[in-house]
Amino acid sequence: MDRVGAAVSRELRRFGPAAGMAPIVEAWPQAVGDMIARNAWPARLARDGTLHVNTTDSIWAFELKSRAEEIRERLGEHAPQRLAFAAGPIPEPPEPSSGDAVKEPLEPSAEHVAEADSLARVIRDEELRKVVAKAAALSLAKGG
Repeated sequence: MDRVGAAVSRELRRFGPAAGMAPIVEAWPQAVGDMIARNAWPARLARDGTLHVNTTDSIWAFELKSRAEEIRERLGEHAPQRLAFAAGPIPEPPEPSSGDAVKEPLEPSAEHVAEADSLARVIRDEELRKVVAKAAALSLAKGG
């Protein structure tokens, strides 16, 4: 939770003091999910109770406008009276801390490579066959 707390504090400093923003900003990532939180972030709370949310682009703003009521419900007790979405600056995702494990790229086993070669052998173009076999081997390694 320390990372979320630091992100909340950083965002509040960026937009200045706004009564009621702290609980909304803290609840936002869990309420909307990772994908939306990476593409939309609460910017300010207007005097009329409208939460203005910045999005990475106008497409996200359009999509989220149609889901505004669903998002309000997910915010629960922190829900503002209204939501407004517009393209604007959003925070960068937090840097992974030194304690976070860095994932090593998967290396397919010899069995995965052999199975992938077998699947791709029907492809006549040699270069394409190699690319497909490599992708299939990586997919097989990731899957199991």
